This record gives sequence, C-alpha cells and structure tokens, in this order.
Amino acid sequence: MTKTVFPDNFLWGGATAANQFEGAYQEGGKGLSVQDVLPKGGVPVSAGDKNPRITEEPTADNLKLDGIDFYHRYKEDIALFAEMGFKVFRLSIAWSRIFPKGDELEPNEAGLAFYDQVFDELAKYGIEPLVTLSHYETPLHLARAYNGWANRDLIAFYERYVRTVFSRYKDKVKYWLTFNEVNSVLHAPFMSGGIATPVEDLSQQDLYQAVHHELVASALATKIGHDINPDFKIGCMVLAMPAYAMTANPLDQLAVRQFANHNYLFSDIHARGKYPNYIKRFFKENEIEIVFAPEDEEILSHTVDFISFSYYMSVAQAHNPEAYNSGRGNIMGGVTNPYLEASDWGWQIDPVGLRLVLNDFYDRYQLPLFIVENGLGAKDVLVDGPNGPTVEDDYRIDYLQKHLVQVGEALQDGVELWGYTTWGPIDLVSASTAEMSKRYGFIYVDRHDDGTGSMARYKKKSFDWYKEVIATNGASLY
Repeated sequence: MTKTVFPDNFLWGGATAANQFEGAYQEGGKGLSVQDVLPKGGVPVSAGDKNPRITEEPTADNLKLDGIDFYHRYKEDIALFAEMGFKVFRLSIAWSRIFPKGDELEPNEAGLAFYDQVFDELAKYGIEPLVTLSHYETPLHLARAYNGWANRDLIAFYERYVRTVFSRYKDKVKYWLTFNEVNSVLHAPFMSGGIATPVEDLSQQDLYQAVHHELVASALATKIGHDINPDFKIGCMVLAMPAYAMTANPLDQLAVRQFANHNYLFSDIHARGKYPNYIKRFFKENEIEIVFAPEDEEILSHTVDFISFSYYMSVAQAHNPEAYNSGRGNIMGGVTNPYLEASDWGWQIDPVGLRLVLNDFYDRYQLPLFIVENGLGAKDVLVDGPNGPTVEDDYRIDYLQKHLVQVGEALQDGVELWGYTTWGPIDLVSASTAEMSKRYGFIYVDRHDDGTGSMARYKKKSFDWYKEVIATNGASLY
C-alpha cells in the first residue's frame, strides 16, 4: 500500500497523566492526591492481591512526587511533541491542584493559571489538548474524610470542580474525558476511586454503589460541559480488554460473555444512558441494590459524544480458570493465552485484539471512537548514538507498527476513529508499579528507580519513526 487509510484530519499524539509526570506535588498550592501515598504503585498485579501498600503520608521513595518535572519543563517537552508533529496531546488536570482538599468552595488560582500556561503553549504549536478530568488523582482528603467515591458527596465536589475548569478553559480545550478507565474502580478501588476501605472489607454492594456515583458524576459533567460550550466533545474512557475462550466448550464461551459484560457495563451506560438488563440480573443474584437519588435517572440520560479507551492486552477466559495458568500482569484477571507473547511485565501482546475492540465498540454504539492509550512498557537501555545518547528501541517500533496496521484494518472495516495517542510519549512513572524502568516513551528521561538522574531528555530511535508516521499520516506503516 502507498496510500494511507487514515482520515486527513486524524489526530495523532501521545497521552500522559498529571500524577505520573508533573511532579511539583506541593508547589503552586497543590494538595495531596491518593497517588502521593502509593509509593509502590496502585494496581494489584493479580486478581487475588489485596490493596497495594498505602502510606499515611508521602514518602521519599515515591517517584511520582517529582515525576519527570513537567511542571517546570513543560515548554521543553511540548516543543519535543511539536517536533514529532503531534496534532493532539492528552493530559490530565490534577484535581488537587484546583481544589487542594477537594471540598473547598473556592478554587486555587495558581493551579488554574498553570494549566492556562500549558494550554497556551500547546496552542502555540497548533496541538489540541485532550483533557482527562480525573485520572487516578482523587484528592487524598476526599479519600480519607469521605471514603472517596463510595460516598455520594463526591458527586457535588466533582461537579464544582468540573464547572470550574469547563468555565475557565471553555475557549482553550475542546476534547474532554470524564474519568480515566472508569471500569478499573472494581479492580483498584483506592487508586481509581479513592476508596479507603481495604479491598478485603469491600462488598460488591459497596463497589457497585461507588460505580453508580461515578457514572452519575460523569453524566452530570457531560451535561454541564454541553451547557457551558455546546462545541465541547466529551467522552468516556474505559479500559478495553477483549476476551477469548480457551476452548470451544460453550461454558467457556459463556465465561467470555460474562467477563465482557462487566466491561461493557460502563460504556453501555455512558453511551445509552441507562443500566442494561444483563447487569440487573447480576445485581439480583448477588443481592446488590443500587441506591438511586430521584434525579439520577435523568442525569444518566446525558450521553457522551464519543467512546475512548486504553488498549494494552487481551485476556483468555474459561469456566474453570483453575485448570490454567493465571494471566500474570493482566490487571483484570483471566488466564494465559498460549498463542501470545508477553511484555517484560507479563502483559500479553495482541495487535489483532485492537482491531476487534474497535469493531466491537463501533458496531455496538455507532459513536466515534478515540484510542487514548496504547504502548509498550520496556526496560530501555541508553546508549551512545551518532547524535548523542539514544535508545535503540526497535521492539517498541515493532509493537506500535503492528498495532497501527490493525487500526488501519479497522478503518477499512468502516470504523469511525478520531485519533490515536500512544501512552507515555515521554518516559514517566508507572501507575501500576511506580517504577521509572517501565518505560513507554519516544523520549528517554534520565531518571531511575532509585530517584537518581539529571532529568535530561534524549530522543529514542522511535522518536523519528513516530515523526514519520505522523508526517505521512500513517502511509509509512505499510
């Protein structure tokens, strides 16, 4: 092929989260977030694990406190993104920069001014911001004093926050996401939902009631955003994970369907505005009774403009999972797929799964889609190159090329896709493990797991590769 299948207005870029790369965790009036007390990461590595280690106060071994210092280096980093040709840059606003405790009546002006500067710098290069309102960054006070999203009071606090940022940036930001990987609250309740109750003490009733509060808040944000600026494009963001049956046994097929439904629940409600019938049966059989406020049904009817998602891996499912090896590293469980290779962290690599996800979501909702996370975490080694230090990351190029070819296949299938942002265009601190050595970027950052390093930035081999992909609008993939 010599002609690209990507639309002329396709949004190429990269994605980040404030808590993993901003640093400056108490500068500019910022308060603490749940991430500041998760020095070992916030995601259980298997379904049977308990909560990750949560400290009372921030500790020196938490790399996220300094991140990669984007707070002070944003002009340098945005210039590098512009050099690659980014059309869009996904970032999150740290809720605790705007409302340090989360329940204040008035916002922190210094925090608002910081994001003004970032958005203005992006505009200088013609890069569209794609902003996540809540990316695993619940203010710590809301977790400690209210038990996070288990408490309905958070809807009002979130509403005040989103009204503030929507109004402030209504002429600077067009694309918004309400919650990052909203379905992850079932698997990482403290990191994702600020729920301080230990995992072993949480009932399904507690978790799904918290889910309901987040879904209502998300729909309310969509309504508010459209009221403030009808041109806003507001989407949900889910963790996409296609599942395959281990055998042709109908019971394995049923296990796949049940797993998929627990993921579809979140996008179904965001896209259709109501709870689907399959979850009502699950609630009944598990004695779960979701408490609805009188206004909740109407609020949920405010549906999103597009569906966005992260995609890193697929899983395999069986009705008897104990008969197989568990899927090490798969955040949402499952068993090992013998047909797939895995990353250094046990995440199974499945480019075709991305095409399946795109088709499944588009066939199900007929809404535009946006891939807002996809990438390979690897142990990069800095070496001397002809133009200075670099990383020969052909493995990353291979991973991304294979996934993007499958994106092209989905476009030819008829899927409407607005854009693609790789996870971590610049190395940042891992959310799941709080390591620097789990690197995703096109740009190497000289910082290490022990906290040492100069923070200097170096272009990897993949930097020029992605630059060429964007410049050719995907034609160089073929």
